[in-house]
Amino acid sequence: MSHNQEQIQQKVTTMKAIGQHENGGPEVLQFVTIPKPVPRPRDILVRVKAVSVNPVDAKVRRGMIPYAMSVANPPLILGWDAAGVVEELGDEAGRFKIGDEVCFAGVVNRPGSYAEFVAVDERIVGKKLKTLSFEEAAAIPLTAITAWEAFIENMNAPKEATDPQRTALIVGGAGGVGSIAIQIAKRVCSLYAVATASRPASVEFCKKMGADAVIDHTKDLAIQLKTLGLNGVDYVLNCAPLTNFPQLVPLLNPLGKICCILAGEPAKALDVSGLMLKRGMLSFEVMWCRPMLDVQPEKQGRLLDEVADLLDQKVLVSPMTTVMDWSEVQEAHRAIETGHTVGKIVLKVSS
Repeated sequence: MSHNQEQIQQKVTTMKAIGQHENGGPEVLQFVTIPKPVPRPRDILVRVKAVSVNPVDAKVRRGMIPYAMSVANPPLILGWDAAGVVEELGDEAGRFKIGDEVCFAGVVNRPGSYAEFVAVDERIVGKKLKTLSFEEAAAIPLTAITAWEAFIENMNAPKEATDPQRTALIVGGAGGVGSIAIQIAKRVCSLYAVATASRPASVEFCKKMGADAVIDHTKDLAIQLKTLGLNGVDYVLNCAPLTNFPQLVPLLNPLGKICCILAGEPAKALDVSGLMLKRGMLSFEVMWCRPMLDVQPEKQGRLLDEVADLLDQKVLVSPMTTVMDWSEVQEAHRAIETGHTVGKIVLKVSS
């Protein structure tokens, strides 16, 4: 085999990725060369163009998510929020064709998208609009699925106007999930959307995303709601750690609903007794549930297609705020771990 032939084979069978061989801080993330994935029967192989950075990436990097991929079989490849182009189809895949532009969140117990290529179950993949850049599209799937499932599936908020007085509180409105949740609450479910934020930049971003009002989660929430003429709210999406739960229960109207996207240690000793008289409902949203436990995973693909239509109609907008080259992944992880990022950080994947 000639040198040129060897180079061609190497290009076909391997790829560049960002991986880690041990748990730790952002410094463990390094470029690696690994085998190009082989799609399973229901998979599509996607050439990744952009991948967004989420708090879960940092948690998996540190080994904090027990059901996620681990460094037991290094290198661990992070990144579960991406957009790209379909390169190859599995034997049983038929939802997309080669060359289609797609976006997806993937699943946390399979290798992620900090890579030139990723294999993903086609059932949890959505179409990417031609009017969106790959970077804008990559900022959407994980956060949109989380917020949509929280409001529409978990809390059963109707997708049509029914009562203009219905209210929603989004705790942590300037983050990735919060910024999409504001839009879904306001523009899809026709709720009066109140977001929480504590810094001028995050307050302005919540307003830009469509929040009717913004209050400060470092101060008494009940008093601030009263200044808005609200004695309580009908829906609460809590994007903050559960240590704030005792403050949320008194805010809930009778028959109201709370959905939390974080659990951890505080969940083990959570006092939910205050919900009883109000007939309040508590749920947890984990977007990995459907693909990991095989609970109608195709619903997530259809969800992303519906979100794409709403983006096309300008009902929703991408929460992307920062684009970096994937060589800056360590800096992106340091930023996400501050807990003060606004919107979504997206990494442009360059070959």
